Parts: sequence; C-alpha cells; structure tokens
Amino acid sequence: MSTGNSRTISTNQQGPHDKLDALALRYQQTDNQRPVSAHTQQAFDDIAAWATSGDLPVILDSCCGVGESTARLAALYPDCRVIGIDKSEARLNKHSEYAAELDNYRIIRADVNDFWRLVVAAGWPVKKHYLLYPNPYPKASQIQKRWHGSPAMKALMSTCESIEVRSNWLVYLLEFAQAAQHYGRVSDIQEITASQAFTPFERKYQASGQSCWQLVCRSEEAD
Repeated sequence: MSTGNSRTISTNQQGPHDKLDALALRYQQTDNQRPVSAHTQQAFDDIAAWATSGDLPVILDSCCGVGESTARLAALYPDCRVIGIDKSEARLNKHSEYAAELDNYRIIRADVNDFWRLVVAAGWPVKKHYLLYPNPYPKASQIQKRWHGSPAMKALMSTCESIEVRSNWLVYLLEFAQAAQHYGRVSDIQEITASQAFTPFERKYQASGQSCWQLVCRSEEAD
C-alpha cells in the first residue's frame, strides 16, 4: 500500500519524442555560445584548486538538491573528490541535515549547464557523473528543456565516460539513451528497488507507489 502523495508524471508522450534525434544531432554539431553566468564562473574558480588537488579523480553529483546523495557518494568513493552542484540556495541550505563528516566532498551553488562546460574546458579528471534528481519536463512541447534535447547534452556527454541518470519517468530515460547513442554511448536501464533509493525524491516517489528507474550510460569502447 502506498503511503506518500507524490503526483505521477502527467504527459502527452507515450514514447520518445519524434524530434529527439534531429535535436540531438543539431546540438552535437554546434557549440553552445551562451555566456557563462558570473556566479557559476566564480563557483567554479572557488572550487577548482580543491577539486584538482592530489591527482584524485572527480565525481560530479549534478542537481544534488539537499546534498544527501553527495555525502553518500563521498562515503562510497573515499579516494575521489565529490562535488554536488545545485542552483537552489534554499535546497543547499538544508544540507546540514544530511552532512557527513568527510573531507572529500563539497556542495556548491551553480548552474549545472554552465558548470559542465567549464569542467570540460578545464579537462577535469571526472570518473563518474551522477544526475540523480529528475528533470523530466514531461510535455511534448518541452523536449528542448530536457538535457538530452538541449544544447547542454554535448557538454554533459563530454564530462566523462560513465554517467548515471535516475527518474520516475521511464520515457525520459529511454530518450536519454537514444540521444546518447549519437555520442557512441550504450545504456542500461533498470528499475530501482526500495533498498536502492539514493535520494529523498526516490523515497518519496516509491512511498507513493511509483516506480523509479536508473540509467547507466558508458562508452561503447569500455565494453
């Protein structure tokens, strides 16, 4: 029996968007010319020395929300620098409830779309990239607001070879996998069990009787 009250995804799409491939190819072949926001540039500059010190791999936790997932990833990867990024100061200010006494992670406020471009340009040694908080924009007219249907996809795919995305909307992950194929990536999608929930969002959705899904995307050359 469900115990939560989270709304289910309401969408007029039954499968991947019919314009997805055209959008993915368009943005793959062009460079994003949008200026990087000043606050994201400053956040990047402030964290860069720490992130790249000690020749340790970097793990990105994009759209980390309250940062519970960032602290958990830091515990899982003690030999990496783990960085949680979110645009919401209000959410990040709640991190004290989830903070871990670990010195290998930081949370910062920044626009992930700009931050990814800076990471790629600087050549950070990113080992894994997590997008654990959903970004579905489920109306068909919103396809270009989804990362895989937007200019952000090129930088996202360039951050590293291993990317994990989670959502409570399966079509969103099917689209991501389809767009990632244009970058020579293969994806595996599996349903998340209750014991595998990694964020407050996932626990909330599952408590409401919804399924959550995990996509792991990697380079074909890694097979």
